[in-house]
Amino acid sequence: MEHDRGASSLVVIPTYNEVQNLTLLVNRVLKNEGFDVLVIDDNSPDRTGEVADCLAEQFPGRISVLHRDAKLGLGSAIMAGLRQALRGEYEYVFQMDADLSHDPAVLPAMRRALDRADIVVGSRYTPGASARRRAHHRRLLSRLGSMYAGAVLRVPLSDLTGGFRGYRRHVLQALDLSQVTSRGYAVQIELNHRCYQAGFHFAELPITFRERAWGRSKMSLGIVFEALLVVATLRWRSMRGGVARFPEGSAGRPPVERFGGRAAKVQEAVEQRSMGPHS
Repeated sequence: MEHDRGASSLVVIPTYNEVQNLTLLVNRVLKNEGFDVLVIDDNSPDRTGEVADCLAEQFPGRISVLHRDAKLGLGSAIMAGLRQALRGEYEYVFQMDADLSHDPAVLPAMRRALDRADIVVGSRYTPGASARRRAHHRRLLSRLGSMYAGAVLRVPLSDLTGGFRGYRRHVLQALDLSQVTSRGYAVQIELNHRCYQAGFHFAELPITFRERAWGRSKMSLGIVFEALLVVATLRWRSMRGGVARFPEGSAGRPPVERFGGRAAKVQEAVEQRSMGPHS
């Protein structure tokens, strides 16, 4: 895929009926230097795909759109976006939700975290994180789901189910993306599990999560049941698969590094840690 030669990072944004949110989100992402956007639209009835095309014309070389014929699920949209990203020359690939629940202003700090890590996760539950306008029962359901997945799969992340994350290119190249089977929100859990099993190094940054102000949530009981099934299946497969492999250079590093504190201080913390004590 063609892109702005000055951009090292691509942000993958799956959409379905996000016409009220997409323009504002994309403009906020593009305020950050060196970030391009890939929109994956599943033939949204509200014409989100047409809005995406207009944005691509407005920002040539910085926005691309992948149109799919039907609603095929968040998981398959994310995987299509990650595969498309590898066709370009991007060193960093991020994914975020289209409903404005994730703040694009955090993207530069997440990219800086990838100077020390292979994967960065924008966490809703690590110290310093917060949530706004979120119903208590939804927060509880999400938190319990993440704790359950972490305990069963033995992945030491505070937020396994969140959709705000970034990868270094070599991670996506090393994973066999065709083996990812989750079609819904459980894809976040599966990707975290596969990356952890492969021995990649994570960084967690606290984020402020905002419940959507426009549009309808896609959360349903079916999504919850799928996540339960995916976690059980992944655990069974890992028990059969034996010892995880570890990429060269990962030995001696903690599997997860957490950057605490308020969001405004995250960038400073990442920069200080990347400079080291003798800089």
